[in-house]
Amino acid sequence: MTEATSKPHKTTKQQSTSKPPKNASAHNTAVVIFADGTTIYGKGIGAETAAVGEICFNTSITGYQEILTDPSYAGEIITFTFPHIGNVGTNNEDIEHLTPFARGAIMREDITTEASWRATSHFNDWLKSHNLAGICGVDTRALTRHIRDKGAPNAVICHQADGKFDLDALQKQASEWSGLEGLDLAKEVSCTQTYEWNETNWVLPSSLPPNGGDARGGYGKQENPQRHVVAMDFGAKRNILRCLASTGCKVTVVPANTSAEDILKHKPDGVFLSNGPGDPAATGEYAVPTIKALLDKDLPVFGICLGHQILALALGGKTEKMALGHRGANHPVQDIQTSKVEITSQNHGFVVIPSSLSSDIEVTHISLFDKTNEGIRHKSKPAFSVQYHPEASPGPQDSHYLFDRFVEMIDKAA
Repeated sequence: MTEATSKPHKTTKQQSTSKPPKNASAHNTAVVIFADGTTIYGKGIGAETAAVGEICFNTSITGYQEILTDPSYAGEIITFTFPHIGNVGTNNEDIEHLTPFARGAIMREDITTEASWRATSHFNDWLKSHNLAGICGVDTRALTRHIRDKGAPNAVICHQADGKFDLDALQKQASEWSGLEGLDLAKEVSCTQTYEWNETNWVLPSSLPPNGGDARGGYGKQENPQRHVVAMDFGAKRNILRCLASTGCKVTVVPANTSAEDILKHKPDGVFLSNGPGDPAATGEYAVPTIKALLDKDLPVFGICLGHQILALALGGKTEKMALGHRGANHPVQDIQTSKVEITSQNHGFVVIPSSLSSDIEVTHISLFDKTNEGIRHKSKPAFSVQYHPEASPGPQDSHYLFDRFVEMIDKAA
């Protein structure tokens, strides 16, 4: 961070509505202020707006567009630890949702000029188009250490071209925000109507375009599905749905609060529990009874991320908020049965407590970073889940077998 972050901000009426204090440069057009008054100044990027959220950090070296559009980041201000953000530009394909639910972005360097034949717009223009504020010029290593040592803080990010900030009001907003614990965000990011999904994984062109030609790859279409999966949308990433479709599934996506009765009317061969944001215990208030009813029917169930946590709750387990969370594309996870290590993509701030699981539940995967739970399965029912994101391909395909495992479970139950 900078000198401005070394001490909590002390508000005064004169300071709060005038120019920044002496330790802030006259060129600063953005500020991040924590609930405790700690203040970071930098150059504003993206939209001129303000937003409150929890500051987290992501260690991925690419995928910034996918990260910002992942509904699981709802309520988060994302610190990118990799310094060069923007180098592949943005496009209309590398998104996980049409609407970004993240609250803002914190970066070390100014946005890098795009250098990809797939780019259709500059990252800064994309941020503006989605009303997302960002800040660059921040010592993200120092900020990451701060989060590592003291936990993820609540904060406000604000971009103002004139560099004038009402610091008192911004700090008040940060300190009064409830935070993510106890917050059900799944309803905010879930679809509101049932829909069908048949788009499959993106395929590279047979050769790169010569001399700036127009040859491109693209997404496929599942036209001959062999199985029918209902996906409960707690904030589903598009690429998860593509992976399900690519394994030969017709995918019907239903809102997070859909009842078991309504799900069963679709006559599914299996049920998928998607990723999503917020506190699983809060979402579980309405999701757990539904999942319990589906488990009683012995329907094959597969959960990812929030879906993993909610499945654990439905099976009698408990979850808790982590001090830091896991967010990045370099997380080693071990399959306990095979001892195989997968390099995984992760984004979660809550975790399943292994000691809360009954003897009917087997822990299948663990994090090699901190030994936290990364996967479970029921010993007698066709149900399993993982905490990480097998569709995100950081390995690049270390974990794609999980979708095949789900399909095999469905076929066996048929």
